[in-house]
Amino acid sequence: MRFAFTDDQLAITEAARAMLADTCAPADLRRMLDSETPLDEARWSTIRDMGLTGMLAPEASGGLGMGLVDLAGIAEAAGYFALPEPLVDLAGVAIPLLAGLEDDRGWLARAVGGEIVALGHPANPFVADADVAAALLLDHEGEVHLVEREAVALTRQESLDPFRRLFRVDWTPAAATKVADGWGRSADRAALLAAAQMIGLGQRCIDMAVAYARDRIQFGKPIGSYQAIKHLCANAQVKIEFARPVVQAAGAEFCLDTLPARARIAHAKIVAGEAADLATRTAVQVHGAMGFTWEVDVHFFLKRVHALHRAWGTPAQHMATAIERIGTEPTGADCTFASELA
Repeated sequence: MRFAFTDDQLAITEAARAMLADTCAPADLRRMLDSETPLDEARWSTIRDMGLTGMLAPEASGGLGMGLVDLAGIAEAAGYFALPEPLVDLAGVAIPLLAGLEDDRGWLARAVGGEIVALGHPANPFVADADVAAALLLDHEGEVHLVEREAVALTRQESLDPFRRLFRVDWTPAAATKVADGWGRSADRAALLAAAQMIGLGQRCIDMAVAYARDRIQFGKPIGSYQAIKHLCANAQVKIEFARPVVQAAGAEFCLDTLPARARIAHAKIVAGEAADLATRTAVQVHGAMGFTWEVDVHFFLKRVHALHRAWGTPAQHMATAIERIGTEPTGADCTFASELA
């Protein structure tokens, strides 16, 4: 078996990275903040035209019919550029949920076409991007309700990440809005994709730290030539390199829907969060005192890491899943990391 991404997977990821490099630089993020714009319409239109919103939607619904592992690379790229728009939640969580409904009420096609459907999953206390959504999938006692934006009242909540716009949603459940009895594996999907985003965020912080260390001159030499700085960056990079394959393996095994597969997702969320946390702290330290200032772009990525680290399940909750797997399934060199157990 060849454990590597296919040429098609690599091509679509590289195309997405190139597009984001052109449209989602820190200067673009600052312009959005200054203008208080929640959504860059031109960038979102490009994302939609590339077919990224419909990657996991069935081909019969206008999607690409791809799998979760295909989207993992896109999620990592979205993290690397701190993409403000909710591409990952829409394409990776909301659209698969809509695709599994007996009656999506026309919203699957609309979501594939780029209309945003926000998620009010019980794993999170507030709904992200509800103000730019055309509809919301909301929880009521474990049931999933599909509610149009005009039928809810939104109250903005403070968020550490200025691009992660959070809202309390007030609404009235009704039999007419119910579309499913449960959320299925939506939380697992979201946790895995959050982990992939954190890999991208962590890698971006390391790259920024290395670039700064190469250019910053102290005592007549680049600070990157000093062993202490080299070790900081190297330790953070090693952490990312060990976490990335865990995330990729979790994506490949998602379809198994077994306790070991769910534990792999939990493991991925934990190690990606730890790696990204170390990378962001390292980047701040390498930048010195100015690393804490608004003028240094590191803070965009640091804030997103802190937000995603506890979104879609806290580290403690994911650790409980990993412990359950260790306590109830065989362990050892031949089965702890096996994708399927006999």
